[in-house]
Amino acid sequence: MTQITLIILTLSTALWAPIALADPGNSCHFHGKKPAPEATVSGCALQRKDTLVKTGKLDAAWTAIKPTTIETIDGKKGKEWKVSFKDPNAKDKAKETLYMFFTLPGNFIAANFTGQ
Repeated sequence: MTQITLIILTLSTALWAPIALADPGNSCHFHGKKPAPEATVSGCALQRKDTLVKTGKLDAAWTAIKPTTIETIDGKKGKEWKVSFKDPNAKDKAKETLYMFFTLPGNFIAANFTGQ
């Protein structure tokens, strides 16, 4: 009986272990306080923008838009990255520029059209 229990536990552990592992494709989650390089933040902003398009939160016209500016700013909780995307063909001029904010290590904070 003990051997059967041991086999069942071993098999269930082996079957469920891959589910518990982190997704290796998600490279935009960072720990620590080390500032991310600008290129990393740019790549994460593009990934986040694509996700917003896929989920319908952004119009598909944003798919081809690349970052226009990447800068560090003083945020509410310290230094942050601010990434801007500009769509010159936007119908609504109030939504011509998309802003994304990331922590200094590179974690996504928010996206909006106000820049605040």
